[in-house]
Amino acid sequence: MKSNHQKVISHSIQRFLEFVPGFFSWSLILFPFWGSLIFPVAVAYYVLAFDIYWLYRSLSTSFLAVLAHFRMQAAQQFDWMGDVSLFPDWRRVHHAMLIPTYREPLATLRRTLNGLRRQTLPLSQVSVVLSFEKREGESAVRKAKVLTSEFGSLFANFFTTVHPTLPGEVAGKSSNTSWAAKFMKHELVDRRGYDIDTLTVTSEDADAVLHPNYLAALTYSFLDHPKRYRRIWQAAIVFYNNIWRVPAPIRVLATLWSVVQMFILMRRDRLINFSTYSTSMKLVDSIGYWDVDVIPEDYRLFFKSYFHFQGDFAVEPIFLPVYADAAESTTYWKTMRNQYEQVKRWAWGVADDPYIIKRWLRAKHISFWDKTFRVLNVLEDHFLWPVNWFAITVGALLPPLINEDFSRTVLGKTLPQVSSAILTLSLLSLLIILFIDARSRPPRPADVSLLKRLFQPFEFVLLPIVGFFFNALPGIDAHTRLMLGRYIEYRVTEKV
Repeated sequence: MKSNHQKVISHSIQRFLEFVPGFFSWSLILFPFWGSLIFPVAVAYYVLAFDIYWLYRSLSTSFLAVLAHFRMQAAQQFDWMGDVSLFPDWRRVHHAMLIPTYREPLATLRRTLNGLRRQTLPLSQVSVVLSFEKREGESAVRKAKVLTSEFGSLFANFFTTVHPTLPGEVAGKSSNTSWAAKFMKHELVDRRGYDIDTLTVTSEDADAVLHPNYLAALTYSFLDHPKRYRRIWQAAIVFYNNIWRVPAPIRVLATLWSVVQMFILMRRDRLINFSTYSTSMKLVDSIGYWDVDVIPEDYRLFFKSYFHFQGDFAVEPIFLPVYADAAESTTYWKTMRNQYEQVKRWAWGVADDPYIIKRWLRAKHISFWDKTFRVLNVLEDHFLWPVNWFAITVGALLPPLINEDFSRTVLGKTLPQVSSAILTLSLLSLLIILFIDARSRPPRPADVSLLKRLFQPFEFVLLPIVGFFFNALPGIDAHTRLMLGRYIEYRVTEKV
């Protein structure tokens, strides 16, 4: 047991590490404002350096997204079951599908289960658990009965369970997924005798629709990989389920995020599991399952595994789409609020940074450069989340606007033009994103006119506004809350 003194020190270190991301992001956001008065030249070079960084990120993202797109097109047409059947023991592989759910509509859950029903892998090798939350009440009981009657006989096993509110847990996906995984291990391995060595587990969001080849591709990769018990498999999460129905600002975001999810499959050095992903039951059992006292479960699972296996761990890409919902609600303004809260919850992943940094410091048996680059990649994404918008939209305008003397210098006069030229080059990536999106999103529904479809690319003129309200603002909101110790509660993205 820790002494009171040790607890005070531990708490102080934790609070310091929670303070750092917000302090860092606010410092970079405010630097062009006060720095333009005192160090205008330094601010100018800071802005130009950030513009070049943004140009590199934009072009590399779009280029790799194109490669990922064509690999996904090929993977969707590939005969995965033909290759799977070449393994003599392929029928021994069993897939446990964990679907944590809280207040999702019956239609959403039905759509998710229909996605599983359409898998090309025999459903006799698939078991499903719908893990409801006790706090949902009678609604969960009714949905469990309806879905069991409709889908219970289709799979090898179909379970429903109720996750109770337990002491020390944070309500949310992580604690519910951990409950569901332990439930499945008990039901399949302990009670029914399934071999844990050939049992995969998929954490599937309640709105996720897997591509029909997903489980076949997972089976192939699982059997083919010599380190299958030290891997997580990640497909491309594309927010296309309702892409034609959501308002224009949400559609712009959904398009960008979908293409970025394709790009990230090509960067194994940066690839971390997100939203819906698969691994082995043996792995999650060996590391003690998902942590129950956190909100963001995906990055936490990755780094918990990475440090547990002393760096001998990675995420493998599956070049197939997993279709998810873009944020939506019953009215326009509720949809906007829904989107804001979803991004804020994603940005709350910064709360994992103290855990990651402490594990990085203690990891003595992992290559210094390997663990450092892994951690720095995450810190870069988290720390700069709220900063990007301010640096690339208003950064170049401030020094000559605030400092009249600087505006009369050569650098002051040319800074806005040079910055604009660099950022204009980055628009090439937007054209590539539109091309990939046009080839990837589901076909246009009959109730969406061709004229409306033709005008949709022009919705991207909203990008600066959308970027502020649905990226920078929720990002700095999450950072500031963490910095001040005002922790958020898990908020499920409303489904309609």
